[in-house]
Amino acid sequence: MKIFETRTAPNPRRVRMFMAEKGLLDKAEFIEIDIQKGENLTPEFVARNPMKKVPVMELDDGTCIAETMAICRYFEEAYPDTPKLMGETAAEKAQVEQWLRWLEFYFFMPTGMCFQHTTGYFKDRMNPIKEWGEECGQGVEKFMHFLNKHLEGKDYICCDRFTAADINAFTTVAFARVVNIRIKPEQTNLQAWFDRIKARPSAQA
Repeated sequence: MKIFETRTAPNPRRVRMFMAEKGLLDKAEFIEIDIQKGENLTPEFVARNPMKKVPVMELDDGTCIAETMAICRYFEEAYPDTPKLMGETAAEKAQVEQWLRWLEFYFFMPTGMCFQHTTGYFKDRMNPIKEWGEECGQGVEKFMHFLNKHLEGKDYICCDRFTAADINAFTTVAFARVVNIRIKPEQTNLQAWFDRIKARPSAQA
């Protein structure tokens, strides 16, 4: 199978880290897409993903699967003997799903909007609204404060073990640095958690 990605982008990093935790990096060929040059806008790429986003996975039979968590779900289900990162019991699966949605809506998406609307990175293909980007950035900082409080006395986001929620939160905290949002000195719980996840080999995938 093939995975079309932009290695420096946060969504492909989420997939790589997920696959690394499950020992599956050798299951796919990774193909670099230069999104700044617009390689994701070509007819060939749009045929694989009409949303024009990375990553996209192409299976051996030509089936294409877009969206980060859809790709991760494929690996979770296709390789059941690897570590379960999206929950084992019904309760765990529900908790992980809850956190994945919270992280997506209130943390990752606002971070992306802050990046797109304040840096001008995609100004050739969108209309950046600086004020909106700044508002999103404030929301990101509020969520990091929430995470810091939540992580008091906890090693991981949920289920008392490492899950996909930790991957998504970790990669978002790392990505937020491009818009100069960082863990504050007083957010000691969040910093300890971040350092703990960063020490995992998958964080370098």
